[in-house]
Amino acid sequence: MHCQRCSRMQLTREYKSISENPPPYIVAHPSESNILEWHYILTGPPSTPYHNGQYWGTLIFPPDYPFAPPAIRMHTPSGRFQPSTRLCLSISDFHPKSFNPAWEVSTILIGLLSFMTSEEMTTGSVGATEAERKWAAGRTRWWNSTGGGSWTESGKGLQKGNVKAGDGGAKFRSEWPELDKENWKWMKENKIDPMTGNPMVESGSGNTGNTCAPGMALRRPSGSQPIAGAVVEGGRAVGQEGRGWLRQNKLLVSGMLIFTYVLIARLLGEGTGGKIS
Repeated sequence: MHCQRCSRMQLTREYKSISENPPPYIVAHPSESNILEWHYILTGPPSTPYHNGQYWGTLIFPPDYPFAPPAIRMHTPSGRFQPSTRLCLSISDFHPKSFNPAWEVSTILIGLLSFMTSEEMTTGSVGATEAERKWAAGRTRWWNSTGGGSWTESGKGLQKGNVKAGDGGAKFRSEWPELDKENWKWMKENKIDPMTGNPMVESGSGNTGNTCAPGMALRRPSGSQPIAGAVVEGGRAVGQEGRGWLRQNKLLVSGMLIFTYVLIARLLGEGTGGKIS
């Protein structure tokens, strides 16, 4: 039987390896308090809707790793995955029998990035347009460091521990302090409102024609569904994604079905009456 100590030794070796030779667009490290809890950042590659986006997530390894795969989650809203929801992949804990013990953390994260930039759907995936995903990519730094706008200057009332709506970016800040500082610097330079993630408009500036103004790319595409960004305990995302057309228009569909039924019944009744007479 594989011992937990062996798993820790394995993950320690893999941390050394991924630190010295990080794959392109990927950084990762174990939590200081628990080596079985890893945090990663995927940077959106060029020529994708996620370009320059900062996507933060976790890998939770079982005690018998590498003979069993980790649970994979992405916390940052992306328009590709439901935030903080376990993802069903061949490299995740949804498919333990298909996991290869020769795969390492770097292999898992390369596979996740590859799947993210494809259009294949699975449990935990969501549909979104390219414009929506680009819009979400422009808000990733803000979302990570403010907890989706729940940051407060006083820091009072912030939830700590698990990733939740309202943690004020505390979990991200504890795991990625240097990136957090860079994100706040970026928000300040681009005059991003920490509460909304939108560019702050200077009163009386009258500058409405400059399409190159900082933060213009952060506006949600007109008429699009909002990208889910509220993360609650248990890994369920609050938002509009995944709601089908039938669900959103159920009253209209019901009315059409009733009307069709009445029309057919009336036509059948008239036809039957003609034959009897």
